[in-house]
Amino acid sequence: MSLRELESDARARLRADVFDYYAGGAGDEITLRENGRAYDDVALRYRVLAGVGARDLSTTVVGVRLAAPILVAPMALQGLAHADGEVATARAAAARGSLMVVSTLASTTPEAVRAACDGPLWFQLYVLKDRGATRALVERVEAAGYGALVLTVDAPLLGRRARDERNAFGLPPRVPVAESAPQVPDTPGSPGGVSGTSPLAASFGAMLDPSLDWRTVEWLRSITRLPVLVKGVVRGDDAVLAAEHGAAGVIVSNHGGRQLDTAPATIRVLPEIADAVGGRLELLIDGGVRRGTDVVKAIALGARAVLVGRPILWGLALGGEAGVARVLELLRDELDLAMALCGCRTIGEIDRSLVM
Repeated sequence: MSLRELESDARARLRADVFDYYAGGAGDEITLRENGRAYDDVALRYRVLAGVGARDLSTTVVGVRLAAPILVAPMALQGLAHADGEVATARAAAARGSLMVVSTLASTTPEAVRAACDGPLWFQLYVLKDRGATRALVERVEAAGYGALVLTVDAPLLGRRARDERNAFGLPPRVPVAESAPQVPDTPGSPGGVSGTSPLAASFGAMLDPSLDWRTVEWLRSITRLPVLVKGVVRGDDAVLAAEHGAAGVIVSNHGGRQLDTAPATIRVLPEIADAVGGRLELLIDGGVRRGTDVVKAIALGARAVLVGRPILWGLALGGEAGVARVLELLRDELDLAMALCGCRTIGEIDRSLVM
């Protein structure tokens, strides 16, 4: 009936440590909870007698035409939820006119995901300490026909996730990118090593480069023809810097509450960021989107589109490709109803006058 109902069903289906990996957040999980709750604090001030008999939910995001302003967020290790993993998710997204962002830590190679569907795909990128390995990955993704790179910038180190530490959760065998990337060992106290982290944070964190700065965006743009979006921004001044360094878009994100606990909910900072960039680049948002009304609120406050994360995983766990398709259908249908009840015939008619 709704995206919120899926989580408990997925918990019963998944191995306990896998569910905790997907569902958990950093620290006391305050930001994780606030991401969703903050949408409840935004009211919709609807219009009436607006002639909404016909509605068009389509939009473009960085030049890509989509059936609705709903994208699939990058999420790691989907093969732990269902045997078909990222392939099932990509096929469902393509069939519903959506766009999937494939994670660096996918269970499937970028080429295999691309071969499985004909819909648009973007690739989420971590810049590794080994720049040669990063360049090689970018070249692979570009050659495979991906349409954009999504550079994650809020993870110089991985956040401490208590559930993963308790479960001693580590990278499973045969993660394609992790297998091919050179491991750079770290010791606790050195850059990239944090005492008490889970095996996952220790193994993948050792590959991450905490010395990245804004020049990294320029470097990445210099080695690819693909547009680069910067994911992990929660400040207006950082969004302006992203624009100044040539980013095509910014994804307002706190990593689903998995990095810095007590970071602000993304919907709360979206208006500041939208005002700061003034249309210089496209804004997207993730974190806590569970209802069609949430999509309306995000667009009204300045987002071009939203990315949906954990509900996709729950759908994948419960029904593979069909489960992911059901999640996207539910959210699309709720968006359609919310637009009608708000007096909006098109996505372009959703504006800030609707929210309070």
